[in-house]
Amino acid sequence: MKTAIINSESHEKHDTGNGHPEQPKRVIVIKDKLKKRKDLIWEKPDNVPENILYMTHSKDYIDGLRSSFPQKGLKFLDGDTVISPDSKKAVFDAAGSTIKAIDGIENNKFKSAFCLARPPGHHAEKNKAMGFCCISNAGIATNYLISKYGFKRVACVDFDVHWGNGNYDVMRDNKNALYISTHQYPFYPGGGTEKDKGNFNNSLNIPLPAGTNSEQYFNAYDRVLDRLIEYKPDFLLFSAGFDAHKDDPLAQFQLTSKDFYEITKRTLTATNKFTQGKVVSILEGGYDLNALAESVNEHINALIEFN
Repeated sequence: MKTAIINSESHEKHDTGNGHPEQPKRVIVIKDKLKKRKDLIWEKPDNVPENILYMTHSKDYIDGLRSSFPQKGLKFLDGDTVISPDSKKAVFDAAGSTIKAIDGIENNKFKSAFCLARPPGHHAEKNKAMGFCCISNAGIATNYLISKYGFKRVACVDFDVHWGNGNYDVMRDNKNALYISTHQYPFYPGGGTEKDKGNFNNSLNIPLPAGTNSEQYFNAYDRVLDRLIEYKPDFLLFSAGFDAHKDDPLAQFQLTSKDFYEITKRTLTATNKFTQGKVVSILEGGYDLNALAESVNEHINALIEFN
């Protein structure tokens, strides 16, 4: 079975204003690269069930978010989270891409999926938008897997260079979820130390210093693999940020495009016997356009290899 790319044109219409790093070109360059391939299935997002939205974020927050999109111009939800009139569909399509991905895997339409979506989600907490993010897309996926399909051990591996405080916030009290993050520290958004273990010892955070290179990163990543093998996940999620790349303008890690193939391959090697290869990956950060397109393509190479 093939790997699916879940994508909507709405993601290109989410306008964040001139000069904003989280820009429409991010999905356009990835799409242009992946469309040249013949080994992928392309699908559109589905709607997120209401109960899953309210399981992941507070009802007050979701209801407020729905009414916050402007009729014209730009609106700031926080200092760097910008929305515009067409952002509403993009935000809910990003969350809904995980629903289509999971249903497709569970109905044997494809083996794995990459949600080529924006805005990203891993900074969105239960009650607030922040860091370019409005909804925790990985949190939506986690709750849907547990609620709809009865999964007991969902693992989310977040290799974005920033700590996913939102993913942590929505998963920390979920005894059926394990959240793992490697990230630059100290750095935005703060937190993400080894003390952040979740309410059920269900989080592993691996803070690493600015300047971390490939060798140092993979030495640390062995801890991720060990924890995954110990946990024995029945479904794997990636919060797939590509801003740990050496060319990324927003951070100071020194990874190469090929390293994202290696991250993916090592993770799948460790988990496939538990998950039967079921994996959904969700785009998070990555702000150098060339590095982003290259790195995603490497990530997809590894997903396909394990089909």
